Amino acid sequence: MRITGGIYRSRELRAPPGLATRPTSDRVREALFGSLSAKGVIEGACVLDLYAGTGALALEALSRGAASATLVESSTHALAVLRANVRALDLERQTLVVGTDVGRAAGRITARAPFGLVFADPPWALVDSGDAPRAVAHLLGGAGVLAAGAVVVLEHSARTNPPAILGLVLGEKRRYGDTALAIYKPAILGPPRS
Repeated sequence: MRITGGIYRSRELRAPPGLATRPTSDRVREALFGSLSAKGVIEGACVLDLYAGTGALALEALSRGAASATLVESSTHALAVLRANVRALDLERQTLVVGTDVGRAAGRITARAPFGLVFADPPWALVDSGDAPRAVAHLLGGAGVLAAGAVVVLEHSARTNPPAILGLVLGEKRRYGDTALAIYKPAILGPPRS
């Protein structure tokens, strides 16, 4: 697994052994980041990477010009590799690694908000059960967590439809083999009717 673009292009990233952590493939990351770059949402962005695993998504964003990244991961095995990847790229100043579950991360990420780019790559079973969409909605629903015009990317199985996430509107869907990406924007509520 490698960084696919930017100043750290071709730098290798470590992954924990076994199948518990399923990193986003280089091919999917390259396609996703090409699309995000074309939209101009990476440069200078504050990134939030939920279910961060190896940190590949946030580290790719930093390589391509994001200003900072907050990475949330609960697995101790993944955290060790994630921290090693951050150190190997000398990105400790631009990153905050939060070792907790997404449902409990709110108090530890708010100081770094608002986030303009959010990645969520949970285990697909958590997407199918609805647990991950609920946790993401809860975390991102707090006042000031998302920047105006923020982009939220959720990775899920291509065998399932993108989930509804409270407070977000699905903008586009992309499929890459077994992997699907759902790209959301914050819901804009109109003025209340009198």
